[in-house]
Amino acid sequence: MTATTATSNRTTASTGGTPALVVVAHGSRDPRALSTVRALLDRVRALRPALPVHLGHIELNEPLLPDTLTALGDGEAVLVPLLLTRGHHVRRDIPDLAAAPARTRVAAPLGPHPLLVDALHARLTEAGWPAHPGPDHAVVLASAGSRAPASRTDTSRTAALLAARLGVPVVPAYASAATPTVPEAVRALTARGHRRVAVASCFTAPGRFATQSAAAAPWIASAPLGTHPSMAHLLLHRYDRALGADGEENAPKGARGESTCGSAAWARPATTEPALAR
Repeated sequence: MTATTATSNRTTASTGGTPALVVVAHGSRDPRALSTVRALLDRVRALRPALPVHLGHIELNEPLLPDTLTALGDGEAVLVPLLLTRGHHVRRDIPDLAAAPARTRVAAPLGPHPLLVDALHARLTEAGWPAHPGPDHAVVLASAGSRAPASRTDTSRTAALLAARLGVPVVPAYASAATPTVPEAVRALTARGHRRVAVASCFTAPGRFATQSAAAAPWIASAPLGTHPSMAHLLLHRYDRALGADGEENAPKGARGESTCGSAAWARPATTEPALAR
């Protein structure tokens, strides 16, 4: 990061005393992921032009989160994970990386939440999901996976919310670190008589896990969540909740009555897990 960029970020972060929103992405070797995340941040900026919005990565891509926080200087910031469950990165890596700045807080991950289900449903519809599915339809909710029990709980809750929305069985499955795998879940649903099994891509951006999961679909597979408008609204909702804003009154449609696990979090996991290659 150049000195000019750092100075510009410090100026932006302190404008009007508004805490900056720092979106924390995992990072990926797939170049499509970075361009997707940047486009999503542009959507967030369009929704709230006065809010300073920055990007920081846990690994693999620049800017890395510590560099983003250094550039913000003494400015207050809310870190919103662009992650969907309470896995190792949310519960340990991000708090560790944000431990030094005194004016930083960490928001909850994006799932489970009705706005996340909005995006999942929309992506399935784009892929060919019918308006009125029949008894032979079912969905595998493909997620990255984690050894953290809380992460699997969150994915299961998202699957339950999506099942209620679609009116069909939705089985959570994982690309790594947990079972069932996506192919195993597909086979189980097929054995139960479901001839139209779709794979819903519960990934924020394109990458290896999303590609592998889609390849296991016997029928249709949805695209990653990407720049869907509900994702931009959800990032802002998590930011507001972390600041203690009145989320119920100001939340966009779909955000009220959410099932979540708190706003700002510094929790530590009971177990650790290796970093997952993306």
